[in-house]
Amino acid sequence: MRSNRLYSRITIAAAIGVCQLLAAPAFGQRGGPEPPAGVAANGYADRNDIVWKPVSVAGLQGYNVYRSESESGPFTKLNTSPLPDAGYSDLTDEGSPRYYYYATALVDGDESSPSQVVSALYNGLTDDELLDLVQEATFRYFWDYGHPACGMAREGYGFGHSSDTVTTGGTGMGLMTIAVGAQRGFVTRADAALRVATILTFLDETVERYHGAWAHHYHGFTGETIPFAGYQDNGGDLVETAFLVEGILTVRQYFDDPNDFVESYIRDKATTMWEGVEWNWYRRYPNSNILYWHWSPDYDWAMNHQIRGFNEAMIVYLLAVASPTHPMPPESYHEGWAGLSSYVNGNEYYGYQLWVGPPYGGPLFWTHYSHLGFDPRYKRDIYANYSTNFRNISLINRAHCIENPNGFAGYSPLVWGLTASFNPWGYAAHCPTYDNGTITPTAAISAMPYAPEESLATLRHLYDVYGAQLFGPYGFYDAFNLEVNWFAPGYVAIDEGTIVPMIENYRTGLCWKLFMANPEIRPMMTAIDMYFDVDFEYDGDIDAADFAVFANCLAGPDVTTVPEGCTPAQFAGSDLDDDNDVDLRDAAIFQELFAP
Repeated sequence: MRSNRLYSRITIAAAIGVCQLLAAPAFGQRGGPEPPAGVAANGYADRNDIVWKPVSVAGLQGYNVYRSESESGPFTKLNTSPLPDAGYSDLTDEGSPRYYYYATALVDGDESSPSQVVSALYNGLTDDELLDLVQEATFRYFWDYGHPACGMAREGYGFGHSSDTVTTGGTGMGLMTIAVGAQRGFVTRADAALRVATILTFLDETVERYHGAWAHHYHGFTGETIPFAGYQDNGGDLVETAFLVEGILTVRQYFDDPNDFVESYIRDKATTMWEGVEWNWYRRYPNSNILYWHWSPDYDWAMNHQIRGFNEAMIVYLLAVASPTHPMPPESYHEGWAGLSSYVNGNEYYGYQLWVGPPYGGPLFWTHYSHLGFDPRYKRDIYANYSTNFRNISLINRAHCIENPNGFAGYSPLVWGLTASFNPWGYAAHCPTYDNGTITPTAAISAMPYAPEESLATLRHLYDVYGAQLFGPYGFYDAFNLEVNWFAPGYVAIDEGTIVPMIENYRTGLCWKLFMANPEIRPMMTAIDMYFDVDFEYDGDIDAADFAVFANCLAGPDVTTVPEGCTPAQFAGSDLDDDNDVDLRDAAIFQELFAP
């Protein structure tokens, strides 16, 4: 791979064609049942979890799991009757030795040969301690490796990027990461405020802006624009600008001390910068409701790239409609962002419904970049409930890796996550319809708010099993490919940039709460007809009238029958945790949303 390869995520997912799933063979080479594939294990304080790819064959009776204290055996069967599911929890005590496991399948009374042997040993870290470790290591990319002059995020590390190339979108993610770092005590709040003030000053007073938008890349000392996707891309980049503004609005809310000069400076500077973006100018044609990605003072609209969904750029239209100074009309959300016939899907993949998005959901960063700040939970428009849609995209991505139709090495229920990243041959937007065996840690980790159990298990597995090669000074390296035994040599800002905010959104919702607290956001939602699930009146707030409807739907745990006085639609909207009932857990979420 050329170390100075210029990569681009501008045209991501022109679909390469839907992968054809290959049926697993029913019998092995010796005539017996095929053993389970994709076996993996995780160690926890009280148990070891063993998982594998389900065997799809007529006559399957279940599975057996065997354990030993030695890789060479002897192994003892742990279950007394065949296991119906593709997973087993072996309860252990603190201080247990490393255990080794394999699984077998039972088909029509015949037991398969053993699967590959895997092992697990608890690493001593609780989930919170492991999340702290990963967040702090990743934070250091934006703090320790931030540019020494301007403080912005450098484009990459270890891939041949110039150390003076700084990136706007990655810096927006870095601003959120710095706020989380201050909140978690990785640095002092005062030091974090000074760094943020330095970044904002550079972006407002040193670099050139293009009708209010920022370029993709700048020189960290001089502020000179550096073309990104070819020589014609030497002007404004509206998508990168949106990722930057997402971070700017987040820190505007975080640094809220009215008696602190630096924090007051941040709020004032952030407001000026946000209000200076001429979103509506990037429509290119008068009265058009479609925004364009690039404009250059030298080459005008030569890049000619429309911003239309479904992809990572939803935040562009949300901010454009929300702008208090240069807004796009609300219709642009529907005609521009969601205006393509391919936006709405409606099909099921691996048993998960996909309301919007391409077949199999696309690369996972499409569900991350716009939603580091904009909270998709409990929200819907005429197209989808977005948190449910994003959860299903995450689970479809995982299910594809479990199915592993291309037979790539290492894929398992604990090794999944396809998104844009480097790979052994360059850079690509990996997804179920374009899979070359490359797993990107940020994909599964940043899906944590959507699929917490699955993401946490994978994070632990990647750290425990591959950490020696995959975890470095700034956290998880960009990607790895076990098919060719390749581990990335470095980091990329936009892949690092989603990890800390999305872990924090899972843990406390901090970045979501901060961004959504900006006063321009809720009116924008109402304008584009996006509502909370429990805004039964469709009036943009959640008040006593909505509470009355919710109370009529409250039925208790595991009660799936719609109560009298509650419609099926109201019952579905009141099920805020998506577990098919309306109980006290849903009431607690409602209380967070309630704003009389």
